[in-house]
Amino acid sequence: MKTAIVTDSTAYIPKEMRTKYDIHMIPLTVILGNEVYEEEVDLNASQFYEEIKTRDLPTTSQPPIGKFVELFENLSHTYDEVISIHLSSGISGTYQGAVSAGEMVEGIEVYAFDTEVSCMVQGFYAIEAAKMVQEGMNAKEIMPLLAELKETSHAYFMVDDLSNLQRGGRLSSAQALIGSLLQVKPLLHFEDKVIVPFEKIRTRKKAMKRIVELLAEATNGEAYQAVVIHANRELEAEEWKVELEKELPNIEFMISYFGAVIGTHLGEGAMGLGWMKKRT
Repeated sequence: MKTAIVTDSTAYIPKEMRTKYDIHMIPLTVILGNEVYEEEVDLNASQFYEEIKTRDLPTTSQPPIGKFVELFENLSHTYDEVISIHLSSGISGTYQGAVSAGEMVEGIEVYAFDTEVSCMVQGFYAIEAAKMVQEGMNAKEIMPLLAELKETSHAYFMVDDLSNLQRGGRLSSAQALIGSLLQVKPLLHFEDKVIVPFEKIRTRKKAMKRIVELLAEATNGEAYQAVVIHANRELEAEEWKVELEKELPNIEFMISYFGAVIGTHLGEGAMGLGWMKKRT
């Protein structure tokens, strides 16, 4: 039994890591004016944040189902099954696209997994699944283990401006208005597959401190992996990672980013932290 691992571009797994673990990536699209870009293929994060300085807010789109069908058909020549791991179905139709395409393609069994999150925390699932494949496991063994990891996975983030989330339909107008009027830095998280406020905090510094408290409480000294995620704030992310490593030595930290699709909805300056327990 040969198993392929697929994820989408919003996992923001570095290309060299995708190559190392043989992870296949299907891109979401970003529409800037009249131009359509495939995220992480035609447009990287740095290019995106440069572009939006002089353009109107872009729009985003899930992969066309035909792209999924094409990918799965190509994989069917080499693999018996595929685990397709995607961003939360509450904010995108990408997961459902994988499910539908899997029903259309013959010669390969498709197992779709809804991470109920996005960005590099989504990437953790894909990497862990790929490691399990390397250990000789098949999809029926891996899927329940991914579900177990979900119990240990969390992500919290804050944005400088709630208007992008509101305009993109990922946050209600009332929630955005309240945040703007009070000048708060609300902590956001995924709950029941959608983005909702977790707590309202006055300053960026206090918000970041609160996320660290949540991480410490959740991990409780156990071995975890965590990721600092930034929207064009690399230096701030690096400085925060150094602080975190000193404070929480039981956790292995890395840095990632909010790429074009997620950056469209969060806006430049967003900062987040996500984590997942390490498999023993």
